[in-house]
Amino acid sequence: MAYNVGVRAGGGLIPDHYEEIRKLNTIGFAELNLAPEILKALAESGYTTPTPIQAQAIPLVLEGCDLMAGAQTGTGKTAAFVLPMLQKLLPHASSSASPARHPVRALILVPTRELAIQVEESVKTYAKHCKLRSLVVFGGVDIKTQTPHLKTGVEILVATPGRLLDHIEMKSVQFNQVQMLVLDEADRMLDMGFMPDLKRILALLPKQRQNLMFSATFSNEIKKLSAEFLTKPKLIEVARSNATAENVTQKVYLVEQADKHVLLAQLLRGSDASQVLVFTKTKLTAGRLAKQLQKEGVAADAIHGDKTQLERIKALDAFKQGTVTVLIGTDVAARGLDIDQLPMVINYEIPRAPEDYIHRIGRTGRAGASGKAISLVSPEEEKYLKEIEKLIKCEIEKETAIVPRHAAKSERAPRGEHPERSHAPRSEHPERSRGPRPAAPKKSSHDPWFDKPYEPSGSATPVKQPDQPESKPKKEVAAIFVRRPS
Repeated sequence: MAYNVGVRAGGGLIPDHYEEIRKLNTIGFAELNLAPEILKALAESGYTTPTPIQAQAIPLVLEGCDLMAGAQTGTGKTAAFVLPMLQKLLPHASSSASPARHPVRALILVPTRELAIQVEESVKTYAKHCKLRSLVVFGGVDIKTQTPHLKTGVEILVATPGRLLDHIEMKSVQFNQVQMLVLDEADRMLDMGFMPDLKRILALLPKQRQNLMFSATFSNEIKKLSAEFLTKPKLIEVARSNATAENVTQKVYLVEQADKHVLLAQLLRGSDASQVLVFTKTKLTAGRLAKQLQKEGVAADAIHGDKTQLERIKALDAFKQGTVTVLIGTDVAARGLDIDQLPMVINYEIPRAPEDYIHRIGRTGRAGASGKAISLVSPEEEKYLKEIEKLIKCEIEKETAIVPRHAAKSERAPRGEHPERSHAPRSEHPERSRGPRPAAPKKSSHDPWFDKPYEPSGSATPVKQPDQPESKPKKEVAAIFVRRPS
């Protein structure tokens, strides 16, 4: 039986499955038939009760069903597929050093480097008492550093599609014994154009395998993808599809584009802005905004696709540790950033794709904590805001922002300009006169020497000119004109 949506759009529970959901929400990990090694790792991590997505997904995965699961970000869906995966792979655990005893048996595909790192860290945490190996491979780093680890053998491989294809071409990985495939954040992989890569990878996997697909949103493209590679999947959702978390307070400030920086600076000075994740649409805007905030004394940094992986990890670690209080990123950062108790997310620019809004604000309000999501919306972006409200089936509270004129003149940075350049009116530049400039005197090409009366030279002798010109042509000679002193 497929467990359907746990909560209706209006908030009521579905009567047909009320009893099953109530039971699942009250059980513990010990009742999910997990091995003692896994339960020990969970207890050491402080986990005793599964989240709704875990409670519903784990039994179905253990049964061997293909699964299509919808869950909001921050609901614990990583453990929903990692825990039963470890349970199913335990019979293959081996302490042997031979690579042949450690073939890839489970493949987890994710869209971004940050999410890949996070998922593999969870695998290591839950498998700490199991003799199962795991590895993560992603782009942005030298592939030669990953190849030796692959050749030693790993049972669980977490990868981004592009880098995995690189390893396939190098023949450093084999998939003939893969038993399980997981597509995590499947909707994001489609948004990022990974569909051709996914089809190439799927064609290399054994036909007989278990497939799990997890996604925060269920678009028509996602449903089409599920029909292509899932076999009679069970469908579970722990909340209405494409919904936002109820514990996240959403608000919109209507503001002119040129005044956004001033409003952002005001919000960052608030008492509840101890740690803020700011989203922009482009890498260029993220970088410039971070530099400008740094010049204004804000501990800010940027994270986006043009940064090296080392720079991205360094910025993210500094943000988690609190040495950086404002992290600015593009939608690359919307997936895979797992930050405990993140109080606020600000959309400096709202996304064109309404699904990305759900993923952005899903970075706050995780694991039941409360959060705040603020969006700065210019008149040009209001059409995107309407699409977001249509998707989430909710009207977001709006307020027209009033930006002081003096603050706007001194702080705002128009788009496309360097923030350090001055944009004050002409009269406000100290090097310029407040009054009209006197006209510059015109330079005359007239020489006063020509105005003097003729003064014959004593040595000069009049020369008689001939009546007729000479028959011989005149020769051109060089001449030097010397100006007489006046």
